[in-house]
Amino acid sequence: MNKDKLVVGTRSSQLALWQADFVIGELQKHYPRLEIEKKLMTTKGDKILNAPLAKIGGKGLFTKELEEAMLSGEIDIAVHSLKDMPVAVPEGLVITAVTRRADPGDAFVSTRYSSFEELPPGAKVGTSSLRRRAQILHRRPDLQIEDLRGNVNTRLRKLDEENFDGIILACAGLKRLGLEDKIRQVLPLELCLPAVGQGALAIEARTDDAGTRAMLEFLHDRTTRICTETERGFLTAVEGGCQVPVGVYAVPAAGDGIIRVEAVIASLDGSVLLRRSLEAAAADAGSARVLGERLAESLLNMGGREILQSIGIDV
Repeated sequence: MNKDKLVVGTRSSQLALWQADFVIGELQKHYPRLEIEKKLMTTKGDKILNAPLAKIGGKGLFTKELEEAMLSGEIDIAVHSLKDMPVAVPEGLVITAVTRRADPGDAFVSTRYSSFEELPPGAKVGTSSLRRRAQILHRRPDLQIEDLRGNVNTRLRKLDEENFDGIILACAGLKRLGLEDKIRQVLPLELCLPAVGQGALAIEARTDDAGTRAMLEFLHDRTTRICTETERGFLTAVEGGCQVPVGVYAVPAAGDGIIRVEAVIASLDGSVLLRRSLEAAAADAGSARVLGERLAESLLNMGGREILQSIGIDV
């Protein structure tokens, strides 16, 4: 049974608000009489900006407070960037819809150089991601990679204020905020595979809230869900509770129901990088996860396990 009111929880950053407003707009078009209240919340990840993400916790840094508010009944749904979500969702909650994926790529942003390849030896590049750091250093060990935290606009401001030669941001976030003109280059996938779920939005709800979940079905994109579940299956198998130097990307391949997934596991300094891909049928979320797990096991057995153990992650 459809409800007449929904309370939508979101972080208060400009990008998070865009994401929530996008979902609210789609709901209002689909249910013109629905009353929607937007509740802004602050997460631990928003409060601690002076330390690398890997040192202050795992992916739940940007979701925990929203999830607690859902479980208490304070809000009905939360809108997240799927890449910010842990692979384990708390008991009582469920990802009930995954939107059609936007650009999953990583963007090179610079006021000095038109492409990543133009960076001179020793150039200073900003990113808060171990995944980006490891893959970039594998290609260019001469670069000076420094942590860069904050929302999109803060990072763009720091580009000049802190004398970066370039910074790396998600393409989807820049495009959603109307900042596509800042993108100098979309990094080739051969250089930098994206984060799990990058470019997709996840809408989380209470498992037992059947009315709300039914209302959100029209926003769900089945292909995106299967591809991102493949990626989340991979991350689960390589200890997905932490920030880890891995990238993974799944897409539909030629042939009905076939998914191609490619992944890397790299050392923090990029000196060792293992890369492999698999193709297999994945008709639903369960088989998609199994495909991701198979690829993870293959990379772990190729030496990925030793790489992760060297940075304190037991797999």
